[in-house]
Amino acid sequence: PAEIPSGPVTAVQRSSIWPAIHPRLLELIRAHRSTLIFVNSRRLAERLAAALNELAGEELVHAHHGSIAREQRLRIEDDLKSGRLPALVATSSLELGIDMGAIDLVIQVESPPSVASGMQRIGRAGHRIDEPSTGVIVPKYRGDLLACAAITEGMQAGAVEPLRYPRNPLDIVAQQVVAMASMDDWPVDDLERVVRRAAPFAELPRSAFEGVLDMLSGRYPSDEFAELRPRVVWDRTAGVVRSREGAKVVAISNGGTIPDRGLYGVFLAGAEKGKGRVGELDEEMVFETKEGDVFLLGASSWRVEEITQDRVLVSPAPGVPGRMPFWHGENPGRPLEFGKAIGALARRMGSLPPEDATAELVGKHALAEGAARNLLQYLHEQEAATGAVPDDRTIVIERYLDDMGDWRVCVLSHFGAPVHAPWAMAIGALVRERDADEPDILWTNDGIVVRFPATDQPPPVELLLPDPDTVSELVQRSLSVGGGGARAANLGAPTTALFAARFRENAARALLLPRRRPGQRAPLWQQRKRSADLLAVASRYEAFPIVLETYREVLQDVFDMPGLVELLAGIRSRKIRVVTVDTRTPSPFAASLLFNYVANFMYEGDAPLAELRAQALTVDPAQLRALLGEVELRELLDPDAVSELELSLQHLTRERAARHPDGVHEMLLRLGDLTREEIAARSADPVAADDHIGALVSERRAIEIRIAGDARFIAAEDAGRYRDALGVGLPLGLPDAFLEGDVDPLTSLLRRYARTHGPFAAADAGRRFGVPAGPVLEALRRLAEAGTVVEGQFRPGTSGTDWCDTGVLRTLRGRSLARLRREVEPVEQDALGRFAVAWHGIDTPQRGQPALLDAIAKLEGAFAPASDLESRILPARVKGYDPRDLDALLASGEVMWMGGGALGPKDGKVALFLAEHFPLLRPAQETLPDRPIHDRLREVLAARGASFFPQLLAAARGGFAPELGDALWDLVWAGEVTNDTFHAVRALIAPVRRSRRVAAGRGLRDDVAGRWSLTAAAGDAPATPTERATAQVRALLERHGLVTRETVRAETFGGGFAAAYGILKAMEDAGRARRGYFVAGCGAAQFALPGAVDRLRAVRERPEEPHATVLAATDPANPYGAALGWPDRPEGRRPMRAAGALVVLVDGALAGWLGRGEEHLLTFAREEADAERTHGALARALAAEVGPDGQRTLFIETVDGSPVDETPIAEALREAGFARTPRGYLRRVSRA
Repeated sequence: PAEIPSGPVTAVQRSSIWPAIHPRLLELIRAHRSTLIFVNSRRLAERLAAALNELAGEELVHAHHGSIAREQRLRIEDDLKSGRLPALVATSSLELGIDMGAIDLVIQVESPPSVASGMQRIGRAGHRIDEPSTGVIVPKYRGDLLACAAITEGMQAGAVEPLRYPRNPLDIVAQQVVAMASMDDWPVDDLERVVRRAAPFAELPRSAFEGVLDMLSGRYPSDEFAELRPRVVWDRTAGVVRSREGAKVVAISNGGTIPDRGLYGVFLAGAEKGKGRVGELDEEMVFETKEGDVFLLGASSWRVEEITQDRVLVSPAPGVPGRMPFWHGENPGRPLEFGKAIGALARRMGSLPPEDATAELVGKHALAEGAARNLLQYLHEQEAATGAVPDDRTIVIERYLDDMGDWRVCVLSHFGAPVHAPWAMAIGALVRERDADEPDILWTNDGIVVRFPATDQPPPVELLLPDPDTVSELVQRSLSVGGGGARAANLGAPTTALFAARFRENAARALLLPRRRPGQRAPLWQQRKRSADLLAVASRYEAFPIVLETYREVLQDVFDMPGLVELLAGIRSRKIRVVTVDTRTPSPFAASLLFNYVANFMYEGDAPLAELRAQALTVDPAQLRALLGEVELRELLDPDAVSELELSLQHLTRERAARHPDGVHEMLLRLGDLTREEIAARSADPVAADDHIGALVSERRAIEIRIAGDARFIAAEDAGRYRDALGVGLPLGLPDAFLEGDVDPLTSLLRRYARTHGPFAAADAGRRFGVPAGPVLEALRRLAEAGTVVEGQFRPGTSGTDWCDTGVLRTLRGRSLARLRREVEPVEQDALGRFAVAWHGIDTPQRGQPALLDAIAKLEGAFAPASDLESRILPARVKGYDPRDLDALLASGEVMWMGGGALGPKDGKVALFLAEHFPLLRPAQETLPDRPIHDRLREVLAARGASFFPQLLAAARGGFAPELGDALWDLVWAGEVTNDTFHAVRALIAPVRRSRRVAAGRGLRDDVAGRWSLTAAAGDAPATPTERATAQVRALLERHGLVTRETVRAETFGGGFAAAYGILKAMEDAGRARRGYFVAGCGAAQFALPGAVDRLRAVRERPEEPHATVLAATDPANPYGAALGWPDRPEGRRPMRAAGALVVLVDGALAGWLGRGEEHLLTFAREEADAERTHGALARALAAEVGPDGQRTLFIETVDGSPVDETPIAEALREAGFARTPRGYLRRVSRA
């Protein structure tokens, strides 16, 4: 059956349907043995699997798509076949050739692209004798219901679309001829007969066959493209084709038909080398992209500045709506036959009474009853909006003015993208011929949208309906002269990127662009360059076979030109009618078409709030309602924007205040009735307001009336309207012209009220005029029918229904969008400093062992100097930090530690781990100590397990305690050995007197105390390198909230950012991370946890009062020297993330750096205006470091290389409690 989740499509309070889909899917999974869920994109597969597992609280579901490694896919398939895996979310990767008898249910989210696809997918269930195939189709939104209903009927009827194989693909002829000739010499006639025995070549013209032989035998020589070399010898005298030297190797190493497609790198224009990578776009999307277009990648919008042979250069476009990126094959075009079936269903439903239509949808089409009613309501709303519903015999052309005042034309048709794509190209050609302008055109399976900027009149319909006799020529011309798509730069011959890409694929199949080394794939940019050179040469020859093949492939295989010609011919003969309608707002079908990419974004529920709101505000509320039912704009509109506009509309701003009697009169005409106090509040001089009112009354330009018991003033021109609407009494002597009535006076008053207020409740308007709710609601509904006001939920922070003037609402949306676009702009770098301190909980430290465990969970895997860990890093997060708490956690086995390299004889890097995570998070050890004593220690620990040092000494049989102790620490710093307390580390880095002295009779020292064990014993759980790398990247993201290239580099992640990038991308696909340009100047590839971006933006503005934080320079919460570079210094010493060094952040910005035990302070006041604020906070923070719980003294001899007294911070230091001495400034603990 086709289902629709209860609520989201028809109810309020949801802008995403997924919260209702997920529970239903989980319910179906739990009710069956093995469930296969099909979706139409790999990103949705990852996100849906992650969401279902999160909802279930266990791992029930895996994702399966072409981007997953083959070995992993096979393992997942085997788990599903055997019944070990309850469910799998897959793309078309599991549509064909998979026989899984354990599957007893298939769920399709969104309608399948064709009846054949639906049959294949649903047919994966019930692969047992006499067991039926059971499937459930879940549409995502209302516009999807019609296709779902049509596909269920088609599947039950077995109405599979006909399969069309390629006709005369010349690239395959070329490949096969080279292969055949490499085995034997072939008479030309025999070779042709064999080729034509295959169905695709049964009608291959002799001229085309000989053209291929000409190409392969070297008829097209070129000094400009030396690789266009002959592969065969065509002896025309003997009529024989034979191979040339090396052709056999070329045929074997380059055979096959699967194209070598790939991704274009997306880079930030003008970025420094190594910091500009934003992400990737599929070639197919680049073909449909041009300079100036905006697309979404991650959470950010990017504007295309330039498209080169191998990359797309972009600039940030914060908050600007853009297309979602897609990957080839994710959205296959709808076959014409299926489009006709959808249209036929729409027509039939329109001809039946509602009861009969509902019964048929439920019985014949297997729709749930709620889905059936929803579909019929959708069709009814469309007919009410445009007077006709698109069907198999009707096309609707809908024209309207968008919010920018540009004409948009929607061609509403069910006939599918293979028909609509060439149709749109032909429309583009006709518009260019008439206006010399490049229109914005979007096509989908459900129609075409054309935007006509800078025109006052609606575009003529003739531009949208090409002649069927010339449309093929129009499309072919568009392909060859660069219309209708993005142009790849420097491609030689003028051509579209689509044509150039298909030419590259065809030339590779024809063995004209062979691999230079067998078994090695050439980089795509190199392939494109070679293809461009070849195309530049080939385009000079009118009958070059691969140019002809590229035209054939695009016009016959990619586009459905016969279908388009048939459709246009039907329009010309009146078999298909065209209904043209001008609307005020998009109809439900047009809204669905326009909402396509925005809907994709909004379904990503983990997107940052500002992006979600900004994207939603770019869509008209009517469109949102048509797609998602009632939409609460109160969730989208900015409260400050609402308040500011209300003040302006009500003349309560200084700029709009009345300054003289004429101004008060104009205000009364604009706003209507006002009390004396209200007039005073709207006057530049409230004291003079009474005089202005008196002047107007004396001149009979204003009159006093009573409304709802209040005395109010109105302009005399409104007298008749108020009398007829509210029954108020009027003074005598008014001119007759002012006493004329209005056809609908109450509606007229309410229209002005709406025009001069923000969103309002009907009850508020009723109280203002002293009118009961009933008449007010009737009048407002009349205004809504006229399109003057709209009903909805608009006021932030309220509940119930509101009303708003359409122009006011448009202004509110614009102002809210402007605010949100400022909000989604990247934050300054000091905001990252504020965020990092808050993310690590340093601004709100907690107490006790639970707080310590939370801190370790965020820090696990981060190596830091042991001397900083307990003196600075942990105390910064845990108020009143007690080392005994760490020892207790280590002894209990909940936590463990690992060394990561010595830092001199008395310090080294250590990392803490939650024991359960250690097997996945432990880093690989690169260089290990290899002396015999090290081997003996390994052997003893491996054999005995955890051991005290005396046991190790006895078992080692030889060696002195000091030597063995030093060897033990070698293994610790190599990451091979750990201890069940932290006491030994403390003793090493801060030895007390006697700590390293050999105790009498024991030969022990404190830095070898406790039980020692191999870290490998704690990390021997089986895990693949991919699983470990994924866990480590996830820990990195959890630790920092936001990760950049420099963050990864600072933590010395194995494989660097290149290795982490692929994992971060996969996490983005699964919805576990967001990609965007969140922090200015930190590179374009930034990844953040869901929710972290909102927290980052929450600290965009620095606090009014300066706030300083002192951190260890090595603390992961210090972004400087890691995610952020150290500020530039003109000369002298530079700061480092060194053990014992301190940094002071003031409002997130680096203010000071002090090395371990040093007396030389470096300061970093960014601007002179900030210097006093920064220096004061820095001095107070340094002074606070000295105290009973801190260090005993702090001496500063120089600041930025100069004596303290000669620097601007000297006064601030004195005020903070530092005392001047002959050598510098000193702060010490008071003896009191």
